[in-house]
Amino acid sequence: MQHAKMPAATPKHAPVAALRPALFARYGALEDLRYDYPLVLLEDARGGGVFRPLIRLIDETLSAATAPGPQSEAQRQQVLRLEASIRRRVAAGESGRLSDLWRTSAAALLAAHGEAPFGPMDTNLDRARERLRGDGAVVGCDAATPKAVLTHVWRAVHADKALAFRKKVDGLILRLSDILKADFMKSDEAHGPEALKAAVGNADGAAIDFGALSDILARARPVDRLPEDRVQRIGWALSVLSGQRFYGPVRGSELLPGQPEPHRYVFESCAEALDAYRRRLPEVVEFVRALTTAELEADGKYRPAQHDPVLAAFDESDLTTDQITLLPAALVLLRDGDDDTSETVRAFEALASSLPIKVLIQTDDILGATSPEPSRQAFGGGSARLAAMAMGTNTAFALQASSAHLYRMRDALVRGMRYDGPALFCIYSGATPTVEGVAPYLLAAAATESRAFPTFCYDPSAGPDWARRFDLSTNPALEADWPTYTLDYEDGDGQRHSTQTAFSYIDFAMCDARYARYCQPIAKSDWSDKMLPAADWLKLSPAEAAARVPYVLGIDADNRLGRCGVAEKVAEAATRFLDAWRRLQERAGIRNSHAERLLAAERVKFEARLAEAVAKATAAAPVAAPAPAPAPAPAAAAAAAPPAPAAPVTAAPAAAKPAEAEASAAAPPSDLPWIETARCTTCNECTQINAALFAYNDNMQAYVLNPDGGSFRQLVEAAESCQVSIIHPGKPRNPDEPDLPALIERAAAFA
Repeated sequence: MQHAKMPAATPKHAPVAALRPALFARYGALEDLRYDYPLVLLEDARGGGVFRPLIRLIDETLSAATAPGPQSEAQRQQVLRLEASIRRRVAAGESGRLSDLWRTSAAALLAAHGEAPFGPMDTNLDRARERLRGDGAVVGCDAATPKAVLTHVWRAVHADKALAFRKKVDGLILRLSDILKADFMKSDEAHGPEALKAAVGNADGAAIDFGALSDILARARPVDRLPEDRVQRIGWALSVLSGQRFYGPVRGSELLPGQPEPHRYVFESCAEALDAYRRRLPEVVEFVRALTTAELEADGKYRPAQHDPVLAAFDESDLTTDQITLLPAALVLLRDGDDDTSETVRAFEALASSLPIKVLIQTDDILGATSPEPSRQAFGGGSARLAAMAMGTNTAFALQASSAHLYRMRDALVRGMRYDGPALFCIYSGATPTVEGVAPYLLAAAATESRAFPTFCYDPSAGPDWARRFDLSTNPALEADWPTYTLDYEDGDGQRHSTQTAFSYIDFAMCDARYARYCQPIAKSDWSDKMLPAADWLKLSPAEAAARVPYVLGIDADNRLGRCGVAEKVAEAATRFLDAWRRLQERAGIRNSHAERLLAAERVKFEARLAEAVAKATAAAPVAAPAPAPAPAPAAAAAAAPPAPAAPVTAAPAAAKPAEAEASAAAPPSDLPWIETARCTTCNECTQINAALFAYNDNMQAYVLNPDGGSFRQLVEAAESCQVSIIHPGKPRNPDEPDLPALIERAAAFA
């Protein structure tokens, strides 16, 4: 799509190196804000999730360690100061467990501030640390985050599977061992003098003649020994189950002498993972054969004539899904730029195999090089479409998200790792090397907002149709092309102004140094009526667009606001990404072209039937009757008419009392979501989650704009992120929304 010629870059408005989207002006040092990062990768995931934001743990600690009221304000301020210190340390690149960072930060605060100004700081911090629920590695939002988080989630799920595996296998080992032990107790060896002496021990051994006792027991010993073939069969099953290499020993224990090292299941390439699976396949078949034998023998149901030929012919083609999923899933860690693009082919080979292989494709660069030649060492712009392509396999779990949304997608991450089949996780880290001066978290969030890297999840196990399997609800302004926000700014005369601006793919591309020459600042003297906001320009027909110049609002290093003209290359890319977003919307049932076409056809049919019915009614109308005789003169009619009775006087209903009306307006039905608008602090948390669900009134205080404008999950997440806890999610309005039991439980705290 072409547009009118953009004013050329001249010395008075040359490209600015630090050009950023105008909406970035409201975000400064993220380490001073309380948001989803740093994340704590919990070592014990049984209580409160696999990973959680530091601020959530701190808030829970304060609730448990401090009493409400001003008497505990000193301790609250000290703990919050400690949290800020940990955030700054992590932002500076420091790593470690939360407990270690707590101690280090507490010592630094004491050394810097002493006991002032809040009293016994060391005592207060120690008391708070005792109430800290959970510990683990603390990670910030950087290039290492996707790998760290996905590996941690895989290990947590792997530990759960190992627990179930050991419970099943160890139970069978114990039962089979008891069978062999009971049979051994009937043998000559078990009743020999030496065996009897060892069983009794040295304390009472001197008073017993074990030879005579052995003779007595030999005469009374039963002779119903197990058949030799069964003893050998049970012994073989025990040796295979005991020597399995799929899971290692329980946490905190070590390998026994002679016990083989467990198999490794974390790989750096799909080829390595597939080769390992093929290499271990005979071992898997033998283990499943031994497991089946053990289950039948333990229950006394093994029939050699029936089961021997079946188990002898058992091979990899007979493996069931339950048998395969009992074993560990493989995790493949790929990174855009580090792996050859041929790994993409191998990744889709793994996804199409129906094997439990989980593939992480981390990308640090969505835009890719400006050259049209495809890179051999990077997925580039294609990385934003890999997850959508994976949905075409129908049986693979697919999730796409940026690092900024990992916590919001935590439940989906766990579901994907627990899914019986293959899974693909495409994660954008936000750590693009060609973007300077923008925090990875902010850039990752911008990728989602701009539709460059939308968040979505495809779960084949969620149900039989797309409505249950595909979830796009975590994106902002779900039904719009681009999210729109209010931008407040001050002009050269010190006057405040507000304008509505969309955040599009072009705003995201503006941050990248490679694309700086495609977004040129335009001097105010060159502004004209031909200029149009890029989001509006993208809606024009090709003929209309050719006569206009698209622009976006940008700021320079000094936060000076201006218009930036957009070159055709970036405008065309925005069109492609917008088209991809609309295809995702259709899959989610939004603006579905098939439904719209069917609705239009039905509307035409309805209007035709209506016109036909009107025509028939007109044709069947009776012929008009003759006109009646003229009415008598008004004066004569009045004289002949009897006097009319007086109309009864009815008192007007009393107006509702103001207090009652106000109380009625402030008490919505318990099922509806609502906000305590008068207490809103205008923090933008809820409106950024979904501007179609939440909005600001004239006083810039939030209210629920449309209860059906978003999902129940977004209502719950908004309530959890609200710093003053004024959002009440109400009850779910869509009974088919995924994970409702867990969401209702989370929403109960804000009822």
